[in-house]
Amino acid sequence: MTNLADDVTIEGSAMNGVVRGAEAVRSIVTYIRSLYDDQEFNFAAPYGENGFLEDYTAWVRGEQLGNVVLVTRNAAGQAQRVVANYRPRTTLLLVSRLVGEHFGGTPYGEHFASGALE
Repeated sequence: MTNLADDVTIEGSAMNGVVRGAEAVRSIVTYIRSLYDDQEFNFAAPYGENGFLEDYTAWVRGEQLGNVVLVTRNAAGQAQRVVANYRPRTTLLLVSRLVGEHFGGTPYGEHFASGALE
């Protein structure tokens, strides 16, 4: 993920709260993408004057995961806010636990699910 504002935020259905900062957002998004066995885009295009919208399906450990992502850009054209909404809940929780496990012990980890994977 490139061209991020220094104070970019990420939030979404797989996490509690908001994480702020380019390094944090890049780390989280990069790790989530590494979990994907495959990914198919249904739609990706500009949305409004300052937005970009993606709708895709990915597979994590063989489980299907849908996601709609809205990226809002600032006046400089940098990503300022990223909102990711995953479905279904079972795969969303799997991803949240994997991310929480990966970032455990860091400030990012506390925003994701914890506990044993089933």
